[in-house]
Amino acid sequence: MRADMKNKPAPLLNPGTLQPLKAEELTPIFCEELVAQELDDNTAYVPIPAEILDFYKMYRPAPLVRAYCLEKKLGTPAKIYYKFEGNNTSGSHKLNSAIAQAYYAKKQGLKGVTTETGAGQWGTALSMACSYFDLDCKVYMVKVSYEQKPFRREVMRTYGANVTPSPSDTTEIGRKILAEHPGTGGSLGCAISEAVEAATKSEGYRYVLGSVLNQVLLHQSIIGLETKAALDKYGITPDIIIGCAGGGSNLGGLISPFMGEKLRGEKDYRIIAVEPSSCPSFTRGKFAYDFCDTGMICPLAKMYTLGSDFIPSPNHAGGLRYHGMSSILSQLYHDGYMEARSVEQTSVFEAAEMFARVEGILPAPESSHAIRVAIDEAMKCKETGEEKTIVFGLTGTGYFDMVAYERFHEGQMSDYIPTDAELNESLAKLPKVD
Repeated sequence: MRADMKNKPAPLLNPGTLQPLKAEELTPIFCEELVAQELDDNTAYVPIPAEILDFYKMYRPAPLVRAYCLEKKLGTPAKIYYKFEGNNTSGSHKLNSAIAQAYYAKKQGLKGVTTETGAGQWGTALSMACSYFDLDCKVYMVKVSYEQKPFRREVMRTYGANVTPSPSDTTEIGRKILAEHPGTGGSLGCAISEAVEAATKSEGYRYVLGSVLNQVLLHQSIIGLETKAALDKYGITPDIIIGCAGGGSNLGGLISPFMGEKLRGEKDYRIIAVEPSSCPSFTRGKFAYDFCDTGMICPLAKMYTLGSDFIPSPNHAGGLRYHGMSSILSQLYHDGYMEARSVEQTSVFEAAEMFARVEGILPAPESSHAIRVAIDEAMKCKETGEEKTIVFGLTGTGYFDMVAYERFHEGQMSDYIPTDAELNESLAKLPKVD
């Protein structure tokens, strides 16, 4: 997508000098090849190394499924398709990038990597990838998820990862956050800070990230490339493409080839990003430079953000907890190439339950945001009689998310929405960048 964008995503800034980061400033944090991918705005296609392709053969291509049963249940003339990324042990699309990042770390001769994880999908995927390449893996898991999703944590440990609830007392940043926010359930921003500190203070380690970054969207573009190949084979052109949006990896990967056509003026699609009302980066955030982490040690990225100090309510069980959004997607949204919609938690789980009952797959809470809007759009077609074709990303399965489903079934789930005052308090702390 970047190669076709007239307005490229703004460069990452050094947090000390506020100047665009150079490759040599990023290599102490990221693997060298990943730094090159991160900074390359002009190469449209990057060959996939044979070792990564061999790994992909375990679970790819992922199926593109016509949701006949859901269409019948809704009584809609719309045709609904979903790209299912949960057919691997990690249960999600995250493995597509995890194996790539682990490969480049091994190729560089590193001992291991550090990372953060929210719902646990990324941590699980990275644990699998590191095990495959015999790399050490240190995962800082958002504390509320660490406590709510013990089975996800144990899968990571099964694959050899060391898993620490974040914020923790094992890092300087973690201790600082705990002092400022005693009893906090944590956030991805907190966990990122800890993981970066751990990487930079450990010889032979680098930090890897499961979303947000340009390199991750590049790896995830295999989702969209496969989706488009399948649709093209049967002469199908989607009208609406829908993806859940937390940091942007799934959405960016799904829409890549379609957005490319849109940017080049070849075709037009409605592209809808769906985010939780409790963490509404696109719909209520500000397009500005902000720190990628709560500890304010990472580079600054220009993105739609709620402020790096923003921590979602602990009542929020639906994933997608990051305070900001991919710089690529933020620029595309700012330029009017895509829409964004926020949805409330209980309506998301209502959609998840309906989908599970008629399509036979228990969806991840994150994926269910896309399901919610796909159903809404299909019902609009029922009202108007339009036969639109809808494609959405089913990012993964929800079998490790049963605490959230239990809360929904027991009536204990709330639709917390942050007030303007709460968001303004966090946004007021944005760094001053000209």
